[in-house]
Amino acid sequence: MSYAVKNVSQGNRELIAFRIGDQEFCVNIMSVREIRGWTQATPLPHAPPYVLGVINLRGAVLPIVDLSARLGMKDSEPTARHVIIVAQVNTRVVGLLVEAVSDILTITDDNIQPVPEVSSELEKQYARGILAIDKRMICMIELGALFPEKESEAA
Repeated sequence: MSYAVKNVSQGNRELIAFRIGDQEFCVNIMSVREIRGWTQATPLPHAPPYVLGVINLRGAVLPIVDLSARLGMKDSEPTARHVIIVAQVNTRVVGLLVEAVSDILTITDDNIQPVPEVSSELEKQYARGILAIDKRMICMIELGALFPEKESEAA
């Protein structure tokens, strides 16, 4: 499965939407390098609880993060239906385990609503806005806030 990035007119941005549980999230398409099927990860000792392990991606070691666990939701039970979004986060490349990619969205800044004040501190750190599109509520995630360069900056 692969997606081509279309030429986006100025003021528009493209996002990849995906599901975790019964919620939808999205990230900037420019940070996504590829989308691949689930591959069993080799566990790493002393890794944070949300890191499932590593896989070999064409000769490179790729850490796999359970995005559900990283977002403070329940841990995922990976199945063959899950996918890994390979994303560039700051200077690192990580694999994000999600249930399914649901859409490619082209939006303008007008489509982005502010995160409600009732949100948790963790959510305020990574959520950049809420999209209300076609009766769907999609949380826009800033991957750089979820995976800071220095682990001591992490939420």
